[in-house]
Amino acid sequence: MASIWDDGTCLPQPMRCLHFGQRNPLQTLRFIYVSRPNVTALRDNRHKGYALFSNPRQRHFCQCAEQARKGYLVVIRPLVLTIAYILNTYPQPSHSFIRRELAALEAGGLEVSRIAMRRPTMPLVDPLDIAEEEKTDYVLEAGALSLGWAVIKQMVSKPGRFAKAGCTAWRLGAKSSVGRLRHLIYLAEACDVVARAHANGIRHTHAHFGTNATTVAMLAHHLGGPSYSFTVHGPEEFDAPDGLGLPEKMRDAAFTVAISHFGRSQLSRWVAASHWPRLNVVHCGIDPVKFPDPSTVPKGTPRLVSIGRFSEQKGQLVLIEAMAKIAAQHPKAHLTLIGDGDMRPEIEAAITQYGVHEHVALTGWLSEEDVRSELAIAQALVMPSFAEGLPMVIMEAMAAGRPVIATYIAGIPELVLDGQTGWLVPAGDVAALVAAVDRLAVTSVTDLSKMGQLGRTRALERHDVTTEAAKLSALFQDAMR
Repeated sequence: MASIWDDGTCLPQPMRCLHFGQRNPLQTLRFIYVSRPNVTALRDNRHKGYALFSNPRQRHFCQCAEQARKGYLVVIRPLVLTIAYILNTYPQPSHSFIRRELAALEAGGLEVSRIAMRRPTMPLVDPLDIAEEEKTDYVLEAGALSLGWAVIKQMVSKPGRFAKAGCTAWRLGAKSSVGRLRHLIYLAEACDVVARAHANGIRHTHAHFGTNATTVAMLAHHLGGPSYSFTVHGPEEFDAPDGLGLPEKMRDAAFTVAISHFGRSQLSRWVAASHWPRLNVVHCGIDPVKFPDPSTVPKGTPRLVSIGRFSEQKGQLVLIEAMAKIAAQHPKAHLTLIGDGDMRPEIEAAITQYGVHEHVALTGWLSEEDVRSELAIAQALVMPSFAEGLPMVIMEAMAAGRPVIATYIAGIPELVLDGQTGWLVPAGDVAALVAAVDRLAVTSVTDLSKMGQLGRTRALERHDVTTEAAKLSALFQDAMR
């Protein structure tokens, strides 16, 4: 072993050994010769993710830096920051942004576990989603006996914390539309999450959506588990903040993330102004590598694509009605609806009612690659939504160099610039939607390409997944200090 300098200089030749109490081997270690004046500095570094050890031959973990004595050889190395994402049903075709965020966090050096309550209910078609399912642990698959045992262990080992968490679940259940029984199930799930967190060295949990996954993360924290944070997307959270216990969740969390400034403004309504510094904006991200230089916008009559769950908030029924008027003016106009959901029968009935079978195609869910292929042959993305957060598909269409026709709601105007990167219309206004497509039809391919390029630049600048994941990672590290 190389010599060690008294001034605290790191060894030129690092060594490796096992990290006491952890599953994985240490990363490269650095050895420092410590004297009393340096002890305070070592203690101060612990919040930055450094582990402090006594003589490596003994491998006794120093519980506090003051235990290090003059002449001790100590080992310092950056700890792998281990967090867990708490999710409800995962993965889902409409939640590819979570998968991209996880990949970017891991590429940035975080170790991320995936803990979901249940498997996806719809078939997965994207190979990346299928691979993500293999990486995910599912709480409810452990079975009722396992969950019951997790509850008993928590009751016996930490009765006070269990009582606090139980009261929280009971109180939230009284205000919720799903009731108290469902929240007692969330409590059982939280007991399982705590056991997994302790077994795997998880120091922080993060949930997407302020609904039941965040409830589980909060209850797990009350049970003595790690700190938690969560991302609010909307619009569901904005529809029933009190019923979801959103104010309490925000007050209790290490921090809360909104995906747009509009979203943050809504969250600010439900907590005191003193809490606003803990409300952060981190955009959903796209991977620029997946969007190389876009193809030229195709010529011809309007060819449109719309992507999203078939649900009332997405407004597809308005778009079908608009297509009947658009087809009357542009006989070769075509719309591709990508997605699926509970409203598919109603959408199919509307297609029949308005007689637009030849103008509308339903593809179901497609892989990310196939979605990009559909965007490449479209002139524009159309999103006739009634309620939103900030749709990922708008970012993806803009990154693909396509203009966007969307409704003037929520966070959409923060990204889509009316008349510059697309057109914004009032929600539910069929005539305005038709007029926007008419403007698309009379705009030259050259001008459409310029709009698409401006939109691409804007989307990549504001929604690069690596940049946004770095913001989130910094928030995680601050929460774990």
